[in-house]
Amino acid sequence: MRYRLHKASPRLTSTKEIVETADGDVARLVQFNDQPLTQIQEQAEQARLDALLSDPGLQQHRKQSEDSDTSRAMKVLRVLPTAFLYQFNGTGTAPTGPVEKFTFKPNPQFSPPDLETEILTAMAGEIWIDPVQERVVRLAGSLQQDKDIGWGILGELNKGGWVQIDQADVGDHQWRIVHLQLKMSGRMLFKTKISDSVQDYTEFSPVPARLNYKQAIQMLRSAPASSSKPSR
Repeated sequence: MRYRLHKASPRLTSTKEIVETADGDVARLVQFNDQPLTQIQEQAEQARLDALLSDPGLQQHRKQSEDSDTSRAMKVLRVLPTAFLYQFNGTGTAPTGPVEKFTFKPNPQFSPPDLETEILTAMAGEIWIDPVQERVVRLAGSLQQDKDIGWGILGELNKGGWVQIDQADVGDHQWRIVHLQLKMSGRMLFKTKISDSVQDYTEFSPVPARLNYKQAIQMLRSAPASSSKPSR
C-alpha cells in the first residue's frame, strides 16, 4: 500500500508519503510543521533518497528495524485474549459501522512472557469490535498504576499514561491502523522520557505486489503528494 502519515507532537509536525515494499517501507517527507518543504529541506530529502538508492545496506538496516518493531507488536497482540478480563459494555457506532464494546482490566492470572507485555498487567480500558468483520476497531487503555519495566532496572512508566489505536478497512478488506495516539511519561534507563504524539494514516492506495524499494523511490519522486493537510 501507499499512504500518507501525519505525525504531530507538541514540538513539531511532519507529513510523509510512504510506500510499502518487500524490501521495507520507503518514505518521503513532504511537509514540515504543516508547510511545504523549503528548497533546502527538499534538497536534503532528495540527498537522503539518493543515498538509499546508492547503498542498499541502508534500506536493509531500515527493514531490520521495521521487522523488529513488528515482532514486538505481535508479541502484544498474541496475548490480548489472556492478558485481560473482558466485560460486554453495550453497542455503538464507529466510522466503520456498528460496534460491540467491551471493557477490559488486567487478568490477575496472566504472567507476562516478556518485557513487551509487562505493561498490560497495569492497563485497563475499552475495546470496540466490528461484529461482522470480527476486527478490532478501537482499543483505548490507560495505566492504572506506576509500572516498573524489567523489574525497575530498565525504567518505570507513570500512572495515567494512555494509548488509543483505531483501525479501519482501507480498501479491499485490508484493515490497517488509521489513528494512533500515545501519551506516556516515565523513566527509561535513568532518563525522564515523555511520549506525546498523534499519528494519522490516510489516503491508502494499492501498489504492485512485487515493487522493490528502488522502484518505490522513483514512484515517490515522479508523483509528488499534494500539500493539503490530512483529515480524519
